[in-house]
Order: sequence, then C-alpha cells, then structure tokens
Amino acid sequence: MEVHAILLALIQGFTEFLPISSSAHLILPSVLLGWEDQGMAFDVAVHLGSLLAVVYYFRKEVASLAVAWLSSISGKAQNAESKLAWCIILATIPACIVGVLFGSFIADFLRSGWVIAVATIVFGLLLWRADKVAQHYKGEYQTGWRGALWLGCAQALALIPGTSRSGITLTAGLMIGMTRDAAARFSFLMSIPIIFLAGSHQATGLLTAGATIPWGAIGLGVIVSFVSALACIHLFLTLINRIGIMPFVWYRLGLGAVLFVVLSGQM
Repeated sequence: MEVHAILLALIQGFTEFLPISSSAHLILPSVLLGWEDQGMAFDVAVHLGSLLAVVYYFRKEVASLAVAWLSSISGKAQNAESKLAWCIILATIPACIVGVLFGSFIADFLRSGWVIAVATIVFGLLLWRADKVAQHYKGEYQTGWRGALWLGCAQALALIPGTSRSGITLTAGLMIGMTRDAAARFSFLMSIPIIFLAGSHQATGLLTAGATIPWGAIGLGVIVSFVSALACIHLFLTLINRIGIMPFVWYRLGLGAVLFVVLSGQM
C-alpha cells in the first residue's frame, strides 16, 4: 500500500504540471500492474500536495496578486497585477461551469483508457501545431480578458481525461501569441484556484460520505506529491525555452501509442 501510494504520488506530482497528461500516466499502473484505485481521499491528498507546491513556488507572485486584487475591489485604481489577478479569476469560471454541468457525464462515460489514449495523441498534435505557428510576443500581464476567457475555455477541455490541463492551457496561450514561459507561468497560476476548488469539492464529498480516511497514505501522498510537483515546476520553467515543446509532443505520441497497444492486447 505504501509503495503504491509513493509511486502514484510521484506520478501525480511530476505529471500534473507537465503538458503530458497526468491521467494518462495514472491509468498505466492500474492497466499494466493491476493496482487498485487508491480512493478519493488519496486523490484529494495528491492534489493538495500539488496545490501547495505551486503556491509555494509562486508565493511572492501570489501574495502580490492577492494584495493588488484586494486593493482593486476596495476601490483603488487597477494596476497590472490586479488585472492579472482578475484574468486568473475569469479563466477559472469556464471549468467550474463545465464541471458542474457535465462532471457526472465525464466521470461515467469518458474515464476510459481509450478516451485517454486518443486525447493524449490528439491534444499532443494540437500542442505541436500551436507551437509551430506561435509568434511568442506576449507576456502573462498582456493576456487581457479575452485571452483569459480563451485560456479558461481551454482549461475546461482538460476535464476530458488525457487532455492535460497544463498541455491544453499552454497550447491556448501559444495560439494567442504568448511566449512559452509566459504561457506556462499563467497556466501554473490559473491552476491554483481550479485545483483548490476541485479539491474542496472532493473533500466535502468525502466528509459527507463519512468514509474511512487512511491517514498514512494521505500523509505520504501530500508530502511526495508536494516535493515532486515542486521539482517539476522548477525544471519545466528552467528548460522550456531551451528544449522547446517538441520533446513533450513526441513523448505524448509515444505514450498514446503504448496505451493503444496495451489496451488492444487486453481486448
């Protein structure tokens, strides 16, 4: 149980913020090794670890954005940081709406290996196309409300398993002219409210159901996913302008192909 928890938390932490689909990676242990689902409590734990990692990494930016946002709602003049904070809030709305309206449908009909395999490849190719035609001139402070809404709609697509929240928002950012670094940073910042809201919803359901909570696995999940997600964010932002997007595209195509082979062999 502890080995499973550590490995799954590592997978979640390393893949949550890379454009390679964490759901595609999390399905592999169950498909290849027959591991059982660790349950909702563990899912909440690893997402909490990822949330803590991104908040800690961007702690200065988060504090500055929060102060600027609070100042803006108290009647003070808008500045670049308060506008970015409002853009992040706006970008969160589409995924919340889609999650409320179609969350049950997605959970019941789209959480399959085949959907994940197809989405991993299709959205990988879309990422390649976006990077190929990208103009790379906008920073995250130049997003604007239209860009934020566009990125938010892209984030809503990530509810489809295999899409990759990081991947599709990076794709959308490149499509509107953002630099790779700016698109990645905006993607990380907009992950904070959506992960918090999704985790809160799951935690509420867990507490309401009165389920038994495996505190040992929970603790491991939080710690391991925090450390691995923190390392992932740092490495990704350090390397994205050096290595570009194509290594992640090729990786997604290879992963999708592996999933197709494995799933076909189980038919």
